[in-house]
Amino acid sequence: MRTTKPLHRDLPRTAVLAGAALLVCGHPTYGADASPDAGGAQDAQAQANNPLANFTAFNVHGYYIGELTESDEDANQLCFRYARPFSLGDTRWLMRASLPVNTYPTGANASHQTGLGDLNAFAAWLIDTGVRNMSFGFGPQVTLPTATESALGSEQWSAGFVNTMFYYGWKRFQVGYLLSWQASFAGDDEHADVNLGTIQPFLFYQLGEGWYLRSIGVMAYNFDNDTYSVPIGLGLGKVLPTPKRVFNIFVEPQVSVAEEGAG
Repeated sequence: MRTTKPLHRDLPRTAVLAGAALLVCGHPTYGADASPDAGGAQDAQAQANNPLANFTAFNVHGYYIGELTESDEDANQLCFRYARPFSLGDTRWLMRASLPVNTYPTGANASHQTGLGDLNAFAAWLIDTGVRNMSFGFGPQVTLPTATESALGSEQWSAGFVNTMFYYGWKRFQVGYLLSWQASFAGDDEHADVNLGTIQPFLFYQLGEGWYLRSIGVMAYNFDNDTYSVPIGLGLGKVLPTPKRVFNIFVEPQVSVAEEGAG
């Protein structure tokens, strides 16, 4: 029987998300009846934040947590993320893999440890819903216990699903979400089971000339111990399109407006 003690780290109370993305090749993923010639640079700016866009993408995200809920210590996560579209028969898919480098306070004296975290990957089947200028995907996800230190990961093998939607039919606004759930099925009996749901709203407002406002805080709920975190953020980004590549840089301060317990 596995224990159900809380996870090893607290929930974030204040945080700053910063990152850069390189998107290579492609013509954006269009919804039904959309015209590939309708967008140009404006469409590239909207598609740069589409998690299901038909780009091969490499992202680096820095997530600095200024204060954790219970320990009041700081923490940091540097996440490397790779996404690539592929086909299976007549179906279109997108694969995304994320590997973090975590720095968390651990032990009785809350000394910081740094190392690799758990590898997460999902494959989303891109479904044509018939709605113009909307991307929609659904598929499986898996998390592998690749952490170099037990305190930096879950020590569990987990699997679940993801569902994501992104609508880019308006000139100024783009909206969407990424919904996920996963639960552990094997792993270290001394570590807590994983039973985690998250939803990440996507809110983007185009300011012009590649600049945009953003809010993409990830809300999380742990079904094992009823802990949760609800962050909100407001950030600024800049899209730099070139003929073959699109660069996207951003920063987004976030604050938790509701939380319960340590994560």
